Amino acid sequence: MSGPVVVETVADLRAALDGRTVALVPTLGALHDGHLALVERARELADTVVVSIFVNPLQFGPNEDLDSYPRDLDGDLELLDGRTDFVFAPTVAEMYPNGPAQTTVAGGPVAALYEGRSRPGHFNGMLTVVAKLLDIVRPAHVLFGQKDAQQLFLVQRMVADLNIATEVVPVETVRAADGLALSSRNRYLDPRERRAAVALSRALEAATSASDRGIDAVIAAAQSVLMDEDLVKLDYLKVVNPRTFLPVDDDYRGPARVLIAAKVGPARLIDNDAIYLN
Repeated sequence: MSGPVVVETVADLRAALDGRTVALVPTLGALHDGHLALVERARELADTVVVSIFVNPLQFGPNEDLDSYPRDLDGDLELLDGRTDFVFAPTVAEMYPNGPAQTTVAGGPVAALYEGRSRPGHFNGMLTVVAKLLDIVRPAHVLFGQKDAQQLFLVQRMVADLNIATEVVPVETVRAADGLALSSRNRYLDPRERRAAVALSRALEAATSASDRGIDAVIAAAQSVLMDEDLVKLDYLKVVNPRTFLPVDDDYRGPARVLIAAKVGPARLIDNDAIYLN
């Protein structure tokens, strides 16, 4: 099996990509079908596809799962065989040659909400490494999954604010047959926790069904599903305006997005869905 070309240094990657039209799929590794959907879309957009695999320490807090985050480069390369041209798998020293970054990207007020409130500094670390990857690869397109809706919004805003010449391409959330959004952290779940985790997607379905009755009904419908599942510990449930990513008020009408985050066993899971409040 030949597989994709694995590149570990910035200089080698830039040399290999010189003159090519590139689509980039940034990942933390531990790949699944959700990542492969991004790669498939990338292949439609560009003649060269690069998948980066880098567990970025800058986006993990001191009490988070940096050390235990699943890593399986050999398995990832097997999944990517025949699907991508290059895998950029740098070391921490290659990405941060002078030690912890002194210059970082700040995501603004939205970066401090929802996931940002639960994981202080996470989005600034994420945006910093994405900015570095965009400068290293210089892709025409960069692809992100809709499952991480706040991340996607912040990357789009960063690219617009900094006039970065890359198109941010969203790809719809990929789900298991029972509705659970695919995530690398699903590997942490035992069978009982895995069954309980489906409550997140069922709560979103309930929220969608209640959307014609206003925001209070949306929240109540989602909460009623979550309350029936003891293994699911809700972190937040929010309804936001997709244009601003700020919470909608009680009399808001129009497109919205329901965000949910919860702890299920050892895993912290997130999900979201689009609704229309009327």
